[in-house]
Amino acid sequence: MYAAVRRYEGVTDPAAAGRIVREGFVPLMRQVPGFVAYYWIDAGNGVMVSISIFHDQAGAEQSVSTAAEFVRDNLATLMPNPPQVTAGEVVASAH
Repeated sequence: MYAAVRRYEGVTDPAAAGRIVREGFVPLMRQVPGFVAYYWIDAGNGVMVSISIFHDQAGAEQSVSTAAEFVRDNLATLMPNPPQVTAGEVVASAH
């Protein structure tokens, strides 16, 4: 499995961002080949974090580019700063 974590700082309206992500972005993630799970986290103080899990590296990489396009087209006013992106192979997990 592979994961991509994106940390957004300076989010101006976390509730609105969460609604847009839930209604518009989550359906896109489900269409990416190898999709396993997606999480959108409100960490407080204008910080939001997303975690995307995929069966393969290609899916994780596609999620990063899909997220960048979606933010640019739908969330730029709410999330004005580029995210910190970390991606790689999951080497340990628990369910």
